[in-house]
Amino acid sequence: MAPHSKAGTALAALREDLAGEVFAPDDPGYDEARTIFNSMIDRRPAVIARCESEADVVTTVRFARELDLPIAVRGGGHSVAGMSLNDGGVVVDMRRMQEVTVHPGAKAVRVEGGAVMSGLDRACQPYGLATTGGRVSTTGVTGFTLGGGSGWLDRKFGLAVDNLLGVDLVTADGNTVTATAENNPELFWALHGGGGNFGVATSITLRLHELPEFAICLLLYPPEAGPEVLRTYREVIEGGPAEAGGGVIYLTGPPEPFVPPDLVGTRLVGSLITYAGSEEALRKLAEPLLALPHVAEVLMALPYPDFQCMLDDPPGLRNYWSAEYLTGLPDELVSVFCALGDVMPSPSPTQHALFPLGGAIADGPSEFPVPYRDAPWAVHPFGIWEDPAEDERCQQWVRDVRGHVQPWSTGAVYLNFTGDEGPERVVAGLGAENLARLAAVKRTYDPDNVFRFNHNIKPA
Repeated sequence: MAPHSKAGTALAALREDLAGEVFAPDDPGYDEARTIFNSMIDRRPAVIARCESEADVVTTVRFARELDLPIAVRGGGHSVAGMSLNDGGVVVDMRRMQEVTVHPGAKAVRVEGGAVMSGLDRACQPYGLATTGGRVSTTGVTGFTLGGGSGWLDRKFGLAVDNLLGVDLVTADGNTVTATAENNPELFWALHGGGGNFGVATSITLRLHELPEFAICLLLYPPEAGPEVLRTYREVIEGGPAEAGGGVIYLTGPPEPFVPPDLVGTRLVGSLITYAGSEEALRKLAEPLLALPHVAEVLMALPYPDFQCMLDDPPGLRNYWSAEYLTGLPDELVSVFCALGDVMPSPSPTQHALFPLGGAIADGPSEFPVPYRDAPWAVHPFGIWEDPAEDERCQQWVRDVRGHVQPWSTGAVYLNFTGDEGPERVVAGLGAENLARLAAVKRTYDPDNVFRFNHNIKPA
């Protein structure tokens, strides 16, 4: 830590040099600037630098290194573990860097480090193009992608990281580097799942795919129908095309127009099929689920970006998530999953989700550090609540879900679905065989482990 006089001089210089704003604890707007998606996280950085350009990011990283301050990086601020904040350090806040540039002829898009899914999706929509994004519109594109990137379109278009074409990075020494398959290929490999361990990604370039039509079928059932719904859903998905994604979700009925008023606030089971194709084809695929008695139905064609914001979770709530990736979905596991849904904390926005994988995920590049690629299904207990008095109950339920499905776990996990669950889970998320190679890349680009507010890879 630098002496107080040196720190004060450096902070004054940062305010002068940065095109964006600088917030210190006594500044107006500081508390708003440190607010992130998960309200359980309450940290007080020494400096928040709201950058407007790559040059601002370079200046901020060099400022932090001069004062020997730890660095956290904020894109969308959706990290459930609060990795976009630290105590007493510097936050590189890229929320003003949201430019999205579509190159329709090349079927590619360049996305700045602070852009969120809604910006990406809506920029691509006029061209009939899309790529795999998160399951809500407010997630940051860069952190989501570099952590792997699982979403509604992944069975058709692969994981987001499978569509990564290039990354512009500010490294720990305050220099800039571009990583592609041809330039700095080892760094490029590491960024396919290694997250923010190697620097600040000021922009990424992604491959786009044609998506002329998109449709959804969302059906709600009483909770006692859960086992039959899940068995039917399993058969529909496993016998269906890669265009079909979605999930089965236990949830509390939200106050939405498609939910009957008397079911708002009650426990329900939802089956969701997202379809990268026509409403007609989706209706035929969903016939077995439509034949089951249900209490609400939404089956329609709509623009993909419109659906992306339909299931957004409100900010300002308490969040605790985890996941297990599964070897299969036998009837015994169906019963276990549904029993865990029956005891899900309620009423609250908590969700108990099971997502289908396979398709282009399983067929994607095997060389990247994403060891969960071969799992056909994933369980995602998604704890969300408001009252701090509920913290232990809700977190324990998430842990119980993990424990009860453990006999069917592959052992691998998608780290974006988890909080800070210890170094063993980082190994599970990257693959033990990949870790030595990742640690060598870390040593090259961040030997002092400056970028450690993440699912951390220690330098070799």
